Amino acid sequence: PSGSGKSTLLKSIYGQIKPSKGTLNVGGFNMKKIKKTQLLQLRRNLGIVFQDYKLINEWTVEKNVVLPLIITGYSLDVQKVQAEKLLSHVKLADQAHKYPLELSGGEQQRVGVARALSKNPFMILADEPTGNLDEFSSGVVWDLLENACDQLNATVLVVTHKIPTIFNIPYRHFIIENGGVHEVH
Repeated sequence: PSGSGKSTLLKSIYGQIKPSKGTLNVGGFNMKKIKKTQLLQLRRNLGIVFQDYKLINEWTVEKNVVLPLIITGYSLDVQKVQAEKLLSHVKLADQAHKYPLELSGGEQQRVGVARALSKNPFMILADEPTGNLDEFSSGVVWDLLENACDQLNATVLVVTHKIPTIFNIPYRHFIIENGGVHEVH
């Protein structure tokens, strides 16, 4: 349900906030005791899909996709190849030189997913990735997350109100309730 702490859980996993109780280990790091250098190391290996996209409106779609590669110093050649590959996967290859505000919400979210995948992360965190999308864009996003599991062997953690009826990979279902995370069997 709304207000149950789904986004807070994700923020704890990527280190924006520290857990106040219990233990949380991510990628071998204790998130209550993680040092700044360790947090940077962890974040370099995470892909994050934000509910509100978090795209840079002054940058092209292509540049938004490769932002994690720019930050970590990948060559322009690697950036170009990765952008072309990912924009093709998200069915936006023809939009590479547009700006986010020229795209629909669904297209912006697909750019966000492409950005999250740009460094082949070991874990992808997705906050309501299809909450505001039409059926076509939702299907593309779920397919991308499924492919991340299959092809990258990535763990995908999605917080959502609605699990799609057609989800072709095994998954575990948890509910956040009364300040705790409980598995649904």
